[in-house]
Amino acid sequence: MNARKNTAETTATTSPRRQAQGDAKGKGRSSSGLASERRDHLVKLAAEIFARKGFQATTVREIAQEAGILSGSLYHHFDSKETIVDEVLSQFLEDLIARYRAALESDADARTVLSEMIRIGFGTLEPHRAAITVMQNDWNYLRQWPRFDYLVKAEDEVEQMWVGQIKRGQADGLFREDVDPKLTYRMIRDTIWVAVRWFRPGGRLNTDGLAEHYITMLFDGLAKGERTTHKA
Repeated sequence: MNARKNTAETTATTSPRRQAQGDAKGKGRSSSGLASERRDHLVKLAAEIFARKGFQATTVREIAQEAGILSGSLYHHFDSKETIVDEVLSQFLEDLIARYRAALESDADARTVLSEMIRIGFGTLEPHRAAITVMQNDWNYLRQWPRFDYLVKAEDEVEQMWVGQIKRGQADGLFREDVDPKLTYRMIRDTIWVAVRWFRPGGRLNTDGLAEHYITMLFDGLAKGERTTHKA
């Protein structure tokens, strides 16, 4: 009886402490979640400023003012504006490359795969508009710094993906053999990314519509009748 009594007393004594510890952990997770949300908000806000003003012209003070906080508070989350733009660009590239890799894992023919890659590219115009704009405007400046070496590596990987599919299509007889694969890729790439300058959400076509229109132009062409172009 005494042993049971002592056990009951111990349980009654320690249970509130354990409950308090559990509550503390719950609050810790909640605080961590709020901090993460705050960080994400700051990254998105800064990305919009970088896209609007240019990375080099944007100061930490301007980002803090836009966020309604002191510059010192911003440094609590990021040690520099380079760290912020690093996060903006890496998130975009990780998402883009992951989607491209998934498309390449398909057993479909090269035309189908390229069509999907075009849809993926145009599909980034809305969620990653700011990142794409920053890459276009500040690419040459950022790539000179070692911390942004991954930009060039990502560019090379993406180019290999596209060029590889174009060459596969040529080898399979799906694409013309008299076009240069690398030049073709770069023309496709620029068509997609430059669209961020004029595309406006809510217009006549959404990004899906843009992609389908471009796919039609790419594979079916504009002219009717017999082919009029020839290799010089």
